[in-house]
Amino acid sequence: MDLAEFDYTLPEELIAQTPLADRAASRMLVVNRARQSWEDRQFRDLPAFLGDGDCLVLNDSRVFPARLFGHRAGVHALPIGKKNPARQEYLTGEVEVLLLRPVDSAAREWEALVHPGKKMRVGEKVLFAEGLEAEVIARREFGERTLRFQTHAHTGDLYEEFERIGHVPLPPYIKRRDEAGDRERYQTVFARERGSAAAPTAGLHFTPQVLDACRARGADLAFVTLHVGLGTFQPIHCQSQGDQVEGHRLHSEHYSITPDNAVRMTAARRLVAVGTTSVRTIESAMRADGLREASGETDLFIYPSFEFRATGAILTNFHLPRTSLLLLVCAFAGKDLAMAAYRHAVDERYRFYSYGDCMLII
Repeated sequence: MDLAEFDYTLPEELIAQTPLADRAASRMLVVNRARQSWEDRQFRDLPAFLGDGDCLVLNDSRVFPARLFGHRAGVHALPIGKKNPARQEYLTGEVEVLLLRPVDSAAREWEALVHPGKKMRVGEKVLFAEGLEAEVIARREFGERTLRFQTHAHTGDLYEEFERIGHVPLPPYIKRRDEAGDRERYQTVFARERGSAAAPTAGLHFTPQVLDACRARGADLAFVTLHVGLGTFQPIHCQSQGDQVEGHRLHSEHYSITPDNAVRMTAARRLVAVGTTSVRTIESAMRADGLREASGETDLFIYPSFEFRATGAILTNFHLPRTSLLLLVCAFAGKDLAMAAYRHAVDERYRFYSYGDCMLII
């Protein structure tokens, strides 16, 4: 399949830059595969599409402040510290780091994207605020770097340092700096397991009240964990001849399923996966040992012709063109139906991407 088949035109003003004040106030485009049709609804209508035997599968991964700003050691710069709050705008040799995941049990070494990456060689150091520093110790396969961190803080807890000086890792198509409110809003209400460099955005629409309404309709809830990283948001780079999607390979991401949640899912009549990360988790599990307790890595790439073994319905946000996320949606809904539904969403002025509206595919 040619990657160009998964392209569409989106006016820039439809890319949501801020979240709605009410999480559950989003619109929801309901796509029906059997009828080859769609209808415009509201997210609050979701419980009406659920019933006894259904189980919502929710990714409970928690986003941490994974974006760090520093500067290259040895480059002339203004002093770093609390007395210089405008340091990001005026530092020379500035470096931006997006932490992806730890590669050692002590969380001292991290896979990370570094910008400007081409200038950063193995052995170079990046200095951050409050005594935090990192050394580039390796270059990795997908263009990321391995960084070894050192902190001079009294606690020595790196996650505590990230919480203090890090920024919410908003996607690059949100053309503004992160704000204090993003720390809560770019997080699902059921987030528990720290480790994501981006939010599992389909879950952002839920409130405790909506979850209660889903239960009242007879639906159960099960939680899985997939820490969102490069495998979810990296661009598609076709490695085969031409521009064919079959040559693409995903970066692996860590997932886990607890015994209790595995029991809930296996007892269900239909699994309603909330987000593409939940889909990839349960489909990866099915290709390993089935829906049971699991912990591992997945690089599962889902595109049209994929055989779904666990997913019965999907709630998902609208995705960028020519991405693995859009290909997953096309695999489940059918390419022609999915792309037509996307064109309808553009015509009807839906809000797109992370802080935008959603689509339910049944």
